[in-house]
Formats: sequence, structure tokens, C-alpha cells
Amino acid sequence: MKLKTHKGTSKRFAKTGSGKIMRRKAGKRHILTSKRHDRKRRLSGTAVVDPTVVATLNRLLPYA
Repeated sequence: MKLKTHKGTSKRFAKTGSGKIMRRKAGKRHILTSKRHDRKRRLSGTAVVDPTVVATLNRLLPYA
């Protein structure tokens, strides 16, 4: 039987060609006027997911 992909997870995370899971950084949605420019710049882009949650994400994204 085929496994189902968790659609909420598939919209938030992406797998690279080497198999790493990437995520967006938190904290850049609102109340941006009180945050410094360098902090907002650090929050842009993507980051690699922590190894402690990789097994959980692999279960949620079986075919990604």
C-alpha cells in the first residue's frame, strides 16, 4: 500500500539532491520595524533541518 505525503509538511520543507531537508527561518513575518537590518538579513534564505527531527520528517515525506 502506498504511503501518503503529509501535505502541510511538503509545503514547508524541501529535500535537496543530496538528501538534506531544508526549512525557512522563523521570525520574519511581522513586527519587522523593531528588528535590526542585519538580523532580518540573517533570517532570509533557508537552513538545514536539525538532525534530531530528520527521522520524523522522512516519515511525513516518504516520496520527497
